[in-house]
Formats: sequence, C-alpha cells, structure tokens
Amino acid sequence: MARAVQGSRETPIAEIVAELEALGIEAGDALLVRTASRAVYPVERGPGGLIDSLGCATGPGGTPVMPSWTEDNDRPFDPVTTPASRTLGIVAETFRQLSNVERSDHLFAFAARRPKAAQIISDPCAIPPHQHRGPVAKELDSDGGIPLLGVDHDSNTSLHLAESLAHVPYRRAQHTAVLRNGEAMRIDYLENDHCCQLSKRVNEWRDRCALQSRGTVGHALTKLVRSRDLIDIALAELDCNPFVFLHSKDSEWEECVDAWQSVSA
Repeated sequence: MARAVQGSRETPIAEIVAELEALGIEAGDALLVRTASRAVYPVERGPGGLIDSLGCATGPGGTPVMPSWTEDNDRPFDPVTTPASRTLGIVAETFRQLSNVERSDHLFAFAARRPKAAQIISDPCAIPPHQHRGPVAKELDSDGGIPLLGVDHDSNTSLHLAESLAHVPYRRAQHTAVLRNGEAMRIDYLENDHCCQLSKRVNEWRDRCALQSRGTVGHALTKLVRSRDLIDIALAELDCNPFVFLHSKDSEWEECVDAWQSVSA
C-alpha cells in the first residue's frame, strides 16, 4: 500500500477520474468500494473529492456502494445517526451522510447512491449477514466491480459471500443488538468468519488468471476486480480446500483458531 507523506502533491479530481477509468471502471458500473484514505490522500476536496471522482467515473447510471456497518454490536442501530465503523474510514462515513445516498436500516449496513440504491440495500437484515440475497450478492448480480483503493483483499467483504455460497464448514460465535418493541435485545448467531489475512491469496489466483487490474489512484496502489470473476475463482479454490482462508489450527490468529474449533465441536 502506498501512503501519502507530508508535502505530497494534492491530486486533482479530474486526474483521479482518469486514473479510475484507466483502471477499468466504466460508466454505468456498480462498484463495491473499499478505500484507505490515508493511502489515497492528499486529493482535491478530501473525502468529498474522492467520492465525486467515483461518481464521475461511473456516470449518472452508475452505483457506488460502500460498507456502512456499525462497530458497536451491543447498541441498536439507527441508519441516520449511527456512525459507520471507524475501520471503514472517513470516506465511508462521509458517503453515508450525503443527500443522494441511501443506507440500509439495519446494522449490517451498506450505503449506495441513488437512483439504484434501493435495488442494492432494500432487503431486511440477514443473519448471518453474508448471504445470497444481501447487498454484496446484488452487486454481484449487477456484474459490478470491486475497487480496492489502498487496501488489499483482506478488506474485501465479497469473499465472505463466496464462503457462504461454498457452505464452508466453520463458524464463529457473533452477536448483535436489535430493537424489539422498543427494547434492545441481544441476538446470538454463527458466522463464517476468520482473521481475513489469508484472503490476500486472491492476488495470486487472480494475477495467474489475468483477472485483476492494478494502478495508482491518487497516491494509493489500487486494484480492480470484477465481482463475478472474484466469486468464481474463490469458489473454485474453496471447492478444492474449504479451509483455504484459515491459518493452521495451532496459529496465533485467534479468529482462525475459533473457526477450526467450530469444525471439531
């Protein structure tokens, strides 16, 4: 990941648009965007400038989509006031507050730009969250793309959809809070989850098949993959080894150890 340093040139919006188009983003695209602003910056007009650049690259018929879930699983979610998780970054938080953006009304939220936002985010809360009818799957059905601006595939939530479609045998205990009759209620559930570090293996698979483009957007190394290509190649690998995204059973990665324990439980 490239990281902007103090004194770096501010990248104009027009230049960012050109870089996104050179990466392979086209007018009309649905994009599931993940970004690390500290890697992309400085850019003209900050988070708003980067969001406008994505809008210019996809045009009026395009649909930028960003994760917008909460980081507090113990507090009921309000789509208007609950901030996006800090792990998603300032761009995602800025995006969900825009007047032409709609956000899911449940805590596994995504935000999407109108006019196609409702097609992406309209379904009710699904538990576990990464299922065939959720926003990630709908972006897949739109033959969309996944730009990773300054981040890698360990931030690529679409891989959890692949695990769900592959019916991987591991689960980790999770919980969330919802409102029932005005009262907060805890819901416990099991999710296909792990530390995500080995998701970076996707780079090897996609480069081998020439299914991933690379470039620079602002100051960040950026990758673009098509959702359908990503899911197809991940499913093929998971079919050969359903544990391909897990570290070994005796690793120091607590999330993976928990996932392994669920298999033998």
